[in-house]
Amino acid sequence: MATLEPERAKLDTTTPNEGRIADYFLGGKDNFAADRAAAEHALAIAPELPALAREGRRFLGRAVRFLAEAGIRQFIDIGCGLPTQGNVHEIAHSIAPDARVVYIDNDPMVVVHGQALLQDNERTVVIEADARDPARMLTHPGLTSMIDLDEPVAILLFAVLHSLPDDDVATHVVTHLRKAIAPGSYVALSHAVSDLCPKKTAKLAAVYQAQGTITGGRRGNLRTKAEVERFFDGLDLVEPGVVYLPLWRPGDDLHHSPDSTWVVGGVGRKPRRPREGPAFTRS
Repeated sequence: MATLEPERAKLDTTTPNEGRIADYFLGGKDNFAADRAAAEHALAIAPELPALAREGRRFLGRAVRFLAEAGIRQFIDIGCGLPTQGNVHEIAHSIAPDARVVYIDNDPMVVVHGQALLQDNERTVVIEADARDPARMLTHPGLTSMIDLDEPVAILLFAVLHSLPDDDVATHVVTHLRKAIAPGSYVALSHAVSDLCPKKTAKLAAVYQAQGTITGGRRGNLRTKAEVERFFDGLDLVEPGVVYLPLWRPGDDLHHSPDSTWVVGGVGRKPRRPREGPAFTRS
């Protein structure tokens, strides 16, 4: 596959940005008129989007907590979005104060905001990079000064891959990351899927692509759950596997029925020996 060299994102307040739209869904204030208009357009199709955004944050919290309790002390949060409550470093540091966290986003606004908030945190850094160029991302000086890729690390891809509709690009990103991390590392991801409401998600995909909030290819609908599961090829899936978010180790954190949550998530561990496809592991 040819080397990907995406253009550097520029701060454009007149074009909707998916991260700022998510901020609006979560009740944040770091968004602009174009983001709010795009969000309201999407809400007219799927009023449950704010609830899905909150489920995504809850899954993030449970997954990061699991990873920290499993002994991971290095976290790379790709496509981190604007800071909100319950960020990766807050959850990880509540369990392991020595954990190191690198936040990555290609939105200059996200990066500047995050750097300002975390400038006094010696174990957390925010860098500007593009997930579509994983080789350059993993060699960024801000990342290499904080993360040792020869040691286990958690790669976090929460609500990122559905923003890459080109399957070749998304697969390239995940494959490169999986090969780059040490055995014993983890990949955690969440992804909106089309299985439960294909007509609604097709309309949303068309809207987001027309607005330019999703770039780098077009497709008629979101990926299916089965297609998302393929991103875990070569990894041992942590139980319960790739499931709708409310079903991933909910404990007392169950808020919505899986039937109304069309986002799946999962966590996979890189084994000592390469595998052809995902396998289950008890952790």
